[in-house]
Amino acid sequence: MNPAQLKKTTAKASCVTRKLRRSFDVTQSVITPSLLTWFEVIGYTVLLESDIALGKHQIGRSSYSDVVLYQRLHRALQKINPKKPDEAIAAAIHQVTCIESSDLLENNLRFHKFLTDGVEVEYLDDEETIYDKVWLIDRSNLLNNDWLAIHPLTVVEGNHVHCPDVVVFINGLPLAIIVSNHPSNERATFQAGYRQMQSYFQQIPKLFSYNTLLVITCQNRARVGTLTSDWQEFLPWYTIDGEDFPAKGATELEVLIQGIFDKRRFLEQVLHLIVFEKNGTSISKKLLRRPFCTTKQHKKSSRQGW
Repeated sequence: MNPAQLKKTTAKASCVTRKLRRSFDVTQSVITPSLLTWFEVIGYTVLLESDIALGKHQIGRSSYSDVVLYQRLHRALQKINPKKPDEAIAAAIHQVTCIESSDLLENNLRFHKFLTDGVEVEYLDDEETIYDKVWLIDRSNLLNNDWLAIHPLTVVEGNHVHCPDVVVFINGLPLAIIVSNHPSNERATFQAGYRQMQSYFQQIPKLFSYNTLLVITCQNRARVGTLTSDWQEFLPWYTIDGEDFPAKGATELEVLIQGIFDKRRFLEQVLHLIVFEKNGTSISKKLLRRPFCTTKQHKKSSRQGW
């Protein structure tokens, strides 16, 4: 392809994305560049949606309505479960991607059990029915997992379209969402990010059926919570490794990303520190916090910008 043809193709692809955004009155998101840099530092692949739209990267997403990256999920499960036949892998993917309920939290609880306990499957082997499990995450070998962050990610569901600033995929599954207030807006608050997140829950709930953690950032400040957290329950993360407090000058954003999304610590939190509590028909999802998140520090934080 000569330069003139390439230029035309690029312009055409960009035009499609712009038209989609204009038709739904969605503006391009802007995030702090250091946010993406820190994901690269801890070993994630970081992709821009604009590059994906232009065909520079293939992520295995056939339409804007897809929230699971099926090809990446299939490859990862084959790698994690090398002795399982294709029928078992296909059966697991079908269960994971089949959303059975209209209740977001019920779907989220069901998926979390798959994530922590494995997906029970059955298949035939020499006319014998085999009952087995397919694991969605490799707990022992981090390299067998696929770590990806995309900025932003356009998601269409029904008549709604939104572009969450960063979606973090592990093995093709969207496990974390980051909403970032515009860095040039000095009056931006975490409440605004929380309200945006609530709008996402209502209008593109399919994305959140797979969610484990939610992050709201405002410039170099950051808070983490879950699907059922009130805005006051979105709190900062105080240390990177849980033992030493960060060096002077380290930002909340830097500490949170390195402290939570470090590959080993992230899996530990997903598998062991997320709990669901049922009270009648009500479901509450909580992130258990380590002792280094002290009450005194939380109170201090709440006075500085909420």
